[in-house]
Amino acid sequence: MTGPAVDLALVEQFLNTLDERTFTWHGKKWIPCDKLSSVETLGAWLEAHDLVAAGQKLRASDLADAVALRTALREALTDSTQATEALARFPLRLAPDPSGRLRITAIRCVAGLDTIVETIAASVAGGGWNRLKLCRAEDCRWAFYDTSRSGGGRWCSMEACGNRYKTRAYRRRHTT
Repeated sequence: MTGPAVDLALVEQFLNTLDERTFTWHGKKWIPCDKLSSVETLGAWLEAHDLVAAGQKLRASDLADAVALRTALREALTDSTQATEALARFPLRLAPDPSGRLRITAIRCVAGLDTIVETIAASVAGGGWNRLKLCRAEDCRWAFYDTSRSGGGRWCSMEACGNRYKTRAYRRRHTT
């Protein structure tokens, strides 16, 4: 896979560090969790995704920035007018890359988050951001990249969330 989906895969994983799923599917009960609950868990996540050097010291302010960015971005996925607001705390500029071409770069230098912010800005400019969505199931809210031809996907998984929604709708229509 190449293109916007690959570029946004990191952002999708970042958004899903907050797992709000609360449903049961095939006997498995999903329990909500936050993988960015401490400076240590943030550091581990950033290291695992090669966004900071192993053992790099992070501060409480780095955690606050990461959680604020994630929260704003998740809100932006339900209201696209908020994408600009989500990036407001992370100013950008154009800077030359090693080949001399211009690229978008973050100014703030927030540990590990610059790559995420730069990817989002580039995807907004390129139109790929519109394909990143939150599942419409209220008991899910998992971030996913919509690969449907029309770009109208609503569920992270048709087999799980889409099927549960359609089954409930069918039962409502056919109940007394």
